[in-house]
Amino acid sequence: MSAKADILNSDIPQYMQAVGERARAAAREAGRADSGMKDAALLAMAAAIENAAQTLQAENDKDMAAGRQHGLDAALLDRLELTDARIALMAEGLREIALLPDPVGSISDMNYRPSGIQVGRMRVPLGVIGIIYESRPNVTADAAGLCLKSGNAAILRGGSEAIHSNQAIAKCIHEGLAAAGMPADTVQVIATTDRAAVGELVRMQDYVDVIVPRGGKGLIERISAESRIAVIKHLHGVCHTYIDDMADLDKAIKVAVNAKTQRYGTCNTMETLLVARDIAGRVLPELAARYREAGVELRGCAATCRILNDINVATAADWEAEYLAPILAIRIVDDLDAAMDHIDRYGSSHTDVIVTESLTRAQRFLHEVDSSSVMVNASSRFADGFEYGLGAEIGISTDKLHVRGPVGLEGLTTLKYIVIGDGHIRS
Repeated sequence: MSAKADILNSDIPQYMQAVGERARAAAREAGRADSGMKDAALLAMAAAIENAAQTLQAENDKDMAAGRQHGLDAALLDRLELTDARIALMAEGLREIALLPDPVGSISDMNYRPSGIQVGRMRVPLGVIGIIYESRPNVTADAAGLCLKSGNAAILRGGSEAIHSNQAIAKCIHEGLAAAGMPADTVQVIATTDRAAVGELVRMQDYVDVIVPRGGKGLIERISAESRIAVIKHLHGVCHTYIDDMADLDKAIKVAVNAKTQRYGTCNTMETLLVARDIAGRVLPELAARYREAGVELRGCAATCRILNDINVATAADWEAEYLAPILAIRIVDDLDAAMDHIDRYGSSHTDVIVTESLTRAQRFLHEVDSSSVMVNASSRFADGFEYGLGAEIGISTDKLHVRGPVGLEGLTTLKYIVIGDGHIRS
């Protein structure tokens, strides 16, 4: 029975149970598929996406029109839009995943024990991965590719605002799976916009092994509270850039401008700029001019407002805000310790940056800032799987167990112990 028929002929719990049953069966097939079969599917998916570019664009236009009608803001519309470049990147991402080494079945740490047995660890798939996400339709392709390459089955539930885009991408995914002789149920894209499907998905512990939410803080808090299944997550991305008083100011301006303006609606976009007091008067006027040119609204502490007297005063809420918009909070701090204190209090453990020419201060920042990505003299916008060489990412984890940072192929697998003997028995 097709997903559409399921929805028409049964209620949401029954529909989701059927999805779960099919995913569990497909996971066994995906787990034993060899690298050649998985890579063939990925390459066929990429080709299908390129061939369907006009269709994808037309379906995305429907979502964009509905989004404007429902009053989605500019940042959300930006996330939703499928441009020619983004469609090309979806295909490129799938090809990049195909080129990556297959982690499944790799054996490490093999050694002999005094008893004569060999003990090691083998990397294996997680099983069935449920992914709940908002707005960005490209996640459908990225998630499908990563789950497939890592030997997992995937249940994908995109946001209602991207329903037409996601279903069109799903057709390309299924075309690629069919071309490689893999079950269509290896990747299932939920065909209903009913939010009850999410509630069912996070309670399907008999069928789903891990849940990955991608979206705003509200979505992730809801999933974390309701899920009966392990969750890989980050709540929000309050990313900082600290310009040290030993920074190269040209580097600092370049990094700070890019970290905010390269793209507004992403979790690795800088939301708060911290500037050392001794160089604030030299660097802030130039930065402010660059931000104004880009249309960024600035909100600053009292000391910042004395230097930039035409900006808004920041409130306490601004230090905790993930704007996902052309708004930036600026705070002048005394030194490195004060910057790290601010990050510790207000940060979200996502990505934080220092710009400095001091090796000692850079090393302190790397060691002491407790975030999933910590950077020196580089834009926070690099914090994603593609830029890290992971091919793509299924999301960012700020948790400390299993995976942390961009979650790529290895993060979608786990380890089991393997033991090899030759008739050995325990005495």
